Amino acid sequence: MIFESVGLVSWLVVSLLAQEADFEWKKLVDLPDPIGVASPFAGTVGGTLLVAGGANFPNQTPWVGGKKQWHDHVWALDTLESTWRDIGKLPGKLAYGVSISADDGLVCIGGSDQDRHYHQVFLLQLRNGLLVTKFLPSLPHAIANACGGSIGKTIYVAGGTESPNATATLNTFLSLDLENLSRGWTELPTWPGPGRMLSVSAVVEDSFFLVSGTDLSSDENGKPVRRYLSDAYRFRSQSGWERIADIARPCVACPSPAPTLGAASFIILGGDDGSKVGFQPVEEHPGFVKSIQGFDTLQNKWLQLGYTPAPRVTAPVVKWDDRWLIISGEERPGVRSPQVWSFKSTLWK
Repeated sequence: MIFESVGLVSWLVVSLLAQEADFEWKKLVDLPDPIGVASPFAGTVGGTLLVAGGANFPNQTPWVGGKKQWHDHVWALDTLESTWRDIGKLPGKLAYGVSISADDGLVCIGGSDQDRHYHQVFLLQLRNGLLVTKFLPSLPHAIANACGGSIGKTIYVAGGTESPNATATLNTFLSLDLENLSRGWTELPTWPGPGRMLSVSAVVEDSFFLVSGTDLSSDENGKPVRRYLSDAYRFRSQSGWERIADIARPCVACPSPAPTLGAASFIILGGDDGSKVGFQPVEEHPGFVKSIQGFDTLQNKWLQLGYTPAPRVTAPVVKWDDRWLIISGEERPGVRSPQVWSFKSTLWK
């Protein structure tokens, strides 16, 4: 059947997205780190899943004085049923960067350690089973806590922060053409809204989407204060930015990039909506939002689509074969999870 009406196609998208039973969830083998990590680099290289770096509190939780540590290990998983292999190390201990699977390898962008944020960009490759690191053009400035995605051979990075003690977020939008590396990074016009970090990105067809996140300001003592955002934007290279419908609730540090469903929708998996900021006692924090929100790009409409069995924040999302993977991340503030969850849709491929 050929649908000649955009309205009819959009109605079909909404009808199918509204079926909560669409998602088939499956838990994979845990990461080798027994407590898990927040915001590692992750992606596929030649059919192998790589997870690299990340940060956690290995000795004590932060509310009893535990210190965050960053890591440089690189783990590989060859199939959904296999076990993890330790295949090497990153150039340094890093987390909170942007990672994008490309034809030539896994692109790792920026990130931070305990002292600073980084502007370096490198490519992780596998050659005869061995890990190889190739450096790419550096960012024009240090960035961590950003989001990103790729359209064709072009990588995009939006927002973030420039230093660990930042009291303002970046309002920058950068691109890198992987087929023209000599040109380096290009600073593009930015979205018509405030700067932000810990936003969610999505790529649907020829569009890059930027959703939610948090802005920063300083309090009377110079400490950063978060302002949770609900605005959302769409970028097309031909026409630039446009504001789309606001999301129903903020989704800060939500697993990113957002999984797509078909050719006209993406979904937001949980996230931090700010409703439990300052929750006490902190050790009894109930965890993050479980609900799934879907966006229909044809109708500019958000939908409630059910619930995730494993709500996480600061977790990378990777498409592997016909499944989407949500890797490690935080299950509540200061507490990581080594679990790796996957899902697929029975309606969309």
